Parts: sequence; structure tokens; C-alpha cells
Amino acid sequence: MLHIYYGNGKGKTTAAVGLTVRACGAGMKTAFFQFLKNGSSSEISVLSALDNIEVMCCEMCNKFTFEMNDEEKSNVARYHTEMLKKAADMRLYDNVQLIVLDEFIDAYNKKLVDTELADDFIKNCSDKCEIVMTGRMPTDALKKQADYLTEMSAVKHPFEKGICARKGIEY
Repeated sequence: MLHIYYGNGKGKTTAAVGLTVRACGAGMKTAFFQFLKNGSSSEISVLSALDNIEVMCCEMCNKFTFEMNDEEKSNVARYHTEMLKKAADMRLYDNVQLIVLDEFIDAYNKKLVDTELADDFIKNCSDKCEIVMTGRMPTDALKKQADYLTEMSAVKHPFEKGICARKGIEY
């Protein structure tokens, strides 16, 4: 089944991490892939320490995409595509029961992953493996494909008061 947590509000990654921990606690084999993030988010150290969870991040994502030059974007796109290939292989051959693709929707929308491969991956979601995708604005086609569709809406946020992201809370 395909789960999508999306929107401009806080909590998409947090929800995906919570589901990963729940699945791990139930003895399920899981994988957590972070697109557009370099692995420095606080949840990665905890997830990496748990049994039954494989974690992979885009270590070369050390800045926002609008700060990257074309070569950096190309390198990130290649790495993201390799991550997606690994997720596809794990789904088919490794008996993984839950795969999280955190920030995948934004990587897809920015064309920082092979979109044909991504479309094929999405089209071939099945009941054998739960797939979770997070990001801001999924396409209408992706929304239609989803079995679970949860929108996170920013009603109020400290950023509006000039408070920057805080370690352990936002990342």
C-alpha cells in the first residue's frame, strides 16, 4: 500500500519515522531512505541503531537545492536514482515490509531522481510492501495512486516569528 504524508506543515518526516519505529517494533524488516537530506537530522542516529532498519541518506545534500549549481544537482540526481533503485530491489528481493522515501516527492518534483524509474516504482506498489512517501506537493496522479493520503497543514509555526529550525524539534 502507498502512504503519502504531504503539505506545508510540520510532521511529515516525524510521522514516517513513527511508522518506521512501529513496524520495527512489530518485527518487520524496514528501510528508511532520505532524499534531499544528508543524514544529519537527529532521527537518523536513532533509526540506524535499531535492528531491522536499513537507513540511506543523500550525503552530498549539504545545501538547499536553490543553492546548488547544475553539476551538484546532477550528482544529487544520480545518487537519488541509485537510492530508488536500491529501494526497488529491496522491495522485490529482500522481503522488506516497509520502505520510507522521505522527501521523495520534492526530489521527484525537482527532477532530482529518474522520473521514469520513479513512475515505474510507484505504479508497481503492491500489498506485499508498505511504501511511505513524504514531501510538499504530490502530483494529482500520485495522490490518486495513494491508499493513505495525509495532509499536514501549517496553521501556525514559530518560523513566522523569525525562530529558525531547532535541532531535535525540526531536524
